[in-house]
Amino acid sequence: MILIVISLVIYFTNQMGNKSLGWLQYLLFCGGIIWACISYAKEMNANVTFGSVFSHGFKATALVIAIMAVYTLLAAKVIFPDMVDKGIEQARTQMESQGKMSSDNIDTALEFTRKYFVPIAMGGIVLVFGILGCIASLIGAAAAKKNPQTPFNQ
Repeated sequence: MILIVISLVIYFTNQMGNKSLGWLQYLLFCGGIIWACISYAKEMNANVTFGSVFSHGFKATALVIAIMAVYTLLAAKVIFPDMVDKGIEQARTQMESQGKMSSDNIDTALEFTRKYFVPIAMGGIVLVFGILGCIASLIGAAAAKKNPQTPFNQ
C-alpha cells in the first residue's frame, strides 16, 4: 500500500523522471520484505529454517508483485490514462538531451514504447520486484533468528 501511495505522490507532483524517488520505492520494498521475514521468524518463536523464512519472504514478494501489477494496469488504462503520454514526453526529453539518437530513431522508439507500454511495465515490475524480493528474502532469512526444533527433540 505504501508503494502505491508513493507512486501516487510521484505522479501528482510530476516527478516521474526523478530516479531518487524510484530508488526510495525499491528501498522501502526491500525493507518491508526483510521485516516480513524477521517478523515471521519471531511469530514462529524461531522454530523456523532458512528455507521456510525465505519462502515466506518470497510469498510476500509475489503478493506485492501482483498488487503492483494490478495497480499499474488500472493506473495506465483507467485511472490516469495520460500517464503513458507524460512518461513518453519525459523519455523524449531525456533522449534528446543525450543527443545519441536521431529524431526519427527517437520517434520510432517512443512509438514502440507507447504501443507496448503495459506489457513493458508489467515485465519490469515482475523482473525488478522479483529480483529485489529474492535478494531481500535471502537477507531476511539470513538475519532472522532460527532455532528449529525437530519432532525427535520434543
